[in-house]
Amino acid sequence: MTRTEGSEPVWLTVPGNRPAEVGLGDVATAAYAVNGDAGRALELSRALGGSVPRPGSGQTLRLFETLASLAAADLTAARVAEAHLDALAILDQAGLDPAGLVPVDGAESSWGVFAAEAAKVRLNAKPAGGEGWRLDGTKPWCSLAGSLSHALVTAHTSATTRRLFVVDLTDPGITARTDEWVGRGLPAVPSGPVDFLDAVARPVGDDGWYLHRPGFAWGGIGVAACWWGGAIGLARGVWASVLDREPDQIALAHLGALDLALTSAGTSLAAAAAAIDAGDAVGEEGALLAARVRGQVARTVDEVIRRTGHALGPAPLAFDARHAARVSDLQLYVRQHHAERDDAALGRRLRETGVSPW
Repeated sequence: MTRTEGSEPVWLTVPGNRPAEVGLGDVATAAYAVNGDAGRALELSRALGGSVPRPGSGQTLRLFETLASLAAADLTAARVAEAHLDALAILDQAGLDPAGLVPVDGAESSWGVFAAEAAKVRLNAKPAGGEGWRLDGTKPWCSLAGSLSHALVTAHTSATTRRLFVVDLTDPGITARTDEWVGRGLPAVPSGPVDFLDAVARPVGDDGWYLHRPGFAWGGIGVAACWWGGAIGLARGVWASVLDREPDQIALAHLGALDLALTSAGTSLAAAAAAIDAGDAVGEEGALLAARVRGQVARTVDEVIRRTGHALGPAPLAFDARHAARVSDLQLYVRQHHAERDDAALGRRLRETGVSPW
């Protein structure tokens, strides 16, 4: 493929340690061609499904580089692909073959993961005889529910427990409320609520398995790799600007600060990938690692958005469609990290250990 400006891959490895044939350049080029189109993002996601490593496979670094490369080129591509790949990884961890869950009709499946909770809405699961289950209620934050073929959905099996289920989104009892999505960021990826009325579901794992498996933390770090890649896509605009004309001290200061923030966050992601593959990111250690890496990357993203705006001024926001979309997309995407609330959760987790973290 011909490389397009803005579609360069993203690396967490140093040049001497990069595999000769990794295909990240082609991944980035394909993502750049998505250009905010959800249909093209779904096609890319399906194409990537069988070739991208699973977390914990010994190639987690390659997975994170792939997600970051997607996001640096196009955040819609990354947002859709990350969910599809996460669903495949979850099914793999559960020992289930996605092909065995999908009726053979000639169409390749596309997957999402709907696991968010919200006040005043609830999705309940009840046994329906044999191994069957039925879902009733509402699930919030269901990205592309009106376009995907299947999803993994968490539902309450009691007042205190949740379980993961496979659902066919063409079930007549499932209704996606896509008209409620008004976000200016990721506008082609509506993430509104979905209503379930006696919808057929198949359980994946036991009660609590989804939240307590090691891959839950690993998936959260994968999302942070997308945030980091999106921030690099923004920061590249500052890099281009200092090459276009002689920069002043302020421009150089922004460039230096961006490098410090992005390099530090990238180092954390690389270390996390190594810990996952070494078996050192399970249980409480994995949860703590995910909280730290996500928090650090989220802060980096916030700084990159602020510094990029200060360095470049209003022109790219007003006249560069790719840049303006990337800012809006990234501002929304990174808010999956709940800022001070997640910082407080990290602090609570540290305090409960009773051991100084430093």
